[in-house]
Amino acid sequence: MSSPTKLVVVMAFDLDDNGELAPAFDAVQFDSEERALRSARDLSRKHHGVIAWSREAEPNIGEYGPPTTVFQSGEVPDMD
Repeated sequence: MSSPTKLVVVMAFDLDDNGELAPAFDAVQFDSEERALRSARDLSRKHHGVIAWSREAEPNIGEYGPPTTVFQSGEVPDMD
């Protein structure tokens, strides 16, 4: 049985033509929270909203723990 993997993801959002939040690009996965945090801080100067989050995961069996926010700036959609 494998041990859980930590997924660390950064997403950025901009407003679309209707004023609704839309992803600026596909979610980007990082190998550490520190790298994700650096990227998220940089992106926060360029986008309407940015979030970096992490969670334990065992993708081979489809189990994912609750997400923990590492960084958030601006407006982002509810991640539930």
